[in-house]
Amino acid sequence: MATTREKWSFQWKELYEEVIDTGLCTGCAGCVIACPHDVIGYEHEPGKYTPFHLEEDLGETDCGHGQKGCTSCTRACPRFRSWETEADQHLFGRERRPDEMSGIYKDVLLTRASDETVHAMGQDGGLVSAILIWCLENGIIDGALTSHLEKPDADGSSSWKAVPALATDRESVLAGAGSRYTYSANTLAMPQALEQGLSALALVGMSCQTSIGPVMWHRRVGKAGRPIKLNIGLLCSKSFDDSIFEELFWAKYRLRKEEMVKMNIKGVFQIWMRNGDYHEVNLKECHAWTREGCTHCPDFAAEHADISTGGIGENNDWTLTVVRTELGRQIIMKMLEEGVIEGRPGDSDPGAIALMHKLAAKSRARWPVWANDSARVGIPVRAG
Repeated sequence: MATTREKWSFQWKELYEEVIDTGLCTGCAGCVIACPHDVIGYEHEPGKYTPFHLEEDLGETDCGHGQKGCTSCTRACPRFRSWETEADQHLFGRERRPDEMSGIYKDVLLTRASDETVHAMGQDGGLVSAILIWCLENGIIDGALTSHLEKPDADGSSSWKAVPALATDRESVLAGAGSRYTYSANTLAMPQALEQGLSALALVGMSCQTSIGPVMWHRRVGKAGRPIKLNIGLLCSKSFDDSIFEELFWAKYRLRKEEMVKMNIKGVFQIWMRNGDYHEVNLKECHAWTREGCTHCPDFAAEHADISTGGIGENNDWTLTVVRTELGRQIIMKMLEEGVIEGRPGDSDPGAIALMHKLAAKSRARWPVWANDSARVGIPVRAG
């Protein structure tokens, strides 16, 4: 006998009280793009990166549209109520087991782009750029929601501020290649894509962002999530507030962000400068600039992406590639077959897989015990 779904009646008031005010909000902006009334604002500014209510009559904690029955914001939120189990059920038809700390997946590989330019411009193996270019050229997507750095000054220097961007060809994909460790709510490039008439999009984002689509689809938020056809997740333990550039890298080490050309995290914060200098900053020094939205996030491994990727392990020029869905598998297998990417078994670097599981467990332990307990499944309960 079919079960009847409970009527979804939760609105902005519940979202504010349960997610934003409690610190569970990651700043993914899923609620912003889902709002049919455009009454949720967002600012990419240091110390912010969280949604807020724009209507003045009811203040920041309630919404007139919500009082009339609009529930889009809570339906789109990947941290509201039973978000993890709902996304699991939608994607995989079951919930994550206690031993699946890094989420449910089919395959783990090490991959890298075969194209020398893509490999050189991308982070580690350049896989994400290779996927986007191949999918655009083969008509699987017509655009990608990703991030670019703010346009450089006249002298070519960059602010290193990551901003949402729409990529529609090889050039714009490569313009966003490489990692930034500050935050960009890439979902906010959605309006630009819709204005251009695009309807088949890839979303490239931190782990929190890759849960947006499956949660939207499960909760039937409507048309907001329909354009997302491919979900590429970035392994992520945290991101940093933009103020880290001025308050740490410049104030203590005299490293000007305008002179930085590349950065990475491999046990330390690695920074390459325009003049060829290389610097390392102890990660412990960076912790004070951890973005508030990351402090409770339980998802290191981008568990609801089609393909999750990251540069962990012993090889700097290979990407750890976690294939989770059938769509993800078809894309990776076809790219390997065509020689667009090179690949080898993930267990050729067992340390990378072990590290992924370790970091996933560490992230899950951050999820508060008072929140929905599904994200903590598998985490030992401390006595006392």
